Amino acid sequence: MRGDTSGSEPRTPAGNAPARSSLPPSVLATEQVDDAEADRLQQARMHEAVRRVRLGVNQVCLLILTVLAVLYTLNLAASIVLPMVMAVVTNLMLVTPMRLITHWTRLPKPLVALLLISGMFGCLAMVGMAVSGPAVAWLSHLPEEITVAQSRLVVLRTPLHLLQATSQRVQLLLSEGGGAHAAQAAAAPSMGGFMPLGSTLLESTQAFMGQLFTFFILLFFLLAQGDSLLRRFVEIMPTFNDKRRTVQIASHIERNISIYLATITMMNVFVGLANMVQCWLVGMPNPLLWGVVAFALNYIPIIGPFTGMVIYFCVGLFTFPVMLHAFIAPAIYLCIHVLEGETITPMLLARRFTLNPVLVMASLLFWDWMWGITGAFLSVPMLAVFKIICDHVDCLTPIGHMIGGPGQTHHDHEEHVSGA
Repeated sequence: MRGDTSGSEPRTPAGNAPARSSLPPSVLATEQVDDAEADRLQQARMHEAVRRVRLGVNQVCLLILTVLAVLYTLNLAASIVLPMVMAVVTNLMLVTPMRLITHWTRLPKPLVALLLISGMFGCLAMVGMAVSGPAVAWLSHLPEEITVAQSRLVVLRTPLHLLQATSQRVQLLLSEGGGAHAAQAAAAPSMGGFMPLGSTLLESTQAFMGQLFTFFILLFFLLAQGDSLLRRFVEIMPTFNDKRRTVQIASHIERNISIYLATITMMNVFVGLANMVQCWLVGMPNPLLWGVVAFALNYIPIIGPFTGMVIYFCVGLFTFPVMLHAFIAPAIYLCIHVLEGETITPMLLARRFTLNPVLVMASLLFWDWMWGITGAFLSVPMLAVFKIICDHVDCLTPIGHMIGGPGQTHHDHEEHVSGA
């Protein structure tokens, strides 16, 4: 399972060891320790945090109300918060190339930031233009292909009719107590027309362009002036330990999330190219379009590849005369996904990105419900950032340990057994 968090520890020169605190040092502290020692330190720090933190009923209720208030605010202000979060995540992916280009060329940061954003937007525009033609052509023939597909699915007609009849009976039973409200709800769709649809599309386009403008503006300033903002934030920390902890959190988030996004993007390109080739070999139309679809969907764990297989099956059903042939492309898609998601990507990320699969799935479903498809894309990076913060904050260390993946837990158990 993809994930992130327990990055390698930063090093400090000898002779500059900071003063020891009453708590055991963090697994992400600056001492040079091996993995086994880091795991033992993390366990001790977690147990100490559990012993120290005791929440009463009033504190638990206040915490629950605070979380609910934050989630309600995020949902209410999604139109402005979502592009800001997207800009922060994109900045984490581009900040390393930004620094390298600035160091090599000695160009001003605003100019380099503008070039990077223009290059990213240009690449997306080129891909969009390349696939827009095949997509429009395929959509124009979709009604006729659906008619052909229905004739090929004649075997499933009886079960589908039975399922539809059962669904109608359930709806009838549920609407018996509704009276006039049910009749009004049934008649509501007939009141629609061209003008409401047109105004809805216009409003959606305006909202999308506003969010896109917010995204690019904030991304530009994060790339150009993000380091100075972090420096100012560190300066207001009251103690040296607070300053060091802030720098550690920022550096770990930047390094780990950037490596995660770069690795996932590279593997998604591989998945897109492999599926484009297999669509061309199998005989599916517009292989470039379906390769781009596989590339984009692979950013969303679990649900994305499953959706891709369903799309490939539907396209195969429209394309091939025999229904059995429609399963070839999704089967190859599944093999490519298993090879990439269960073998190559975990090997590249190793222990750096280990998140609990249950929490990854829960985060995916929650943020997809909260913010839609963009929230599903951001679910894993946000969960990884939350774990990094928990690993550095003493009272949140147990939560960070719970978010860790099963591989890390198994490793901890082995070290505990060998030490015993």
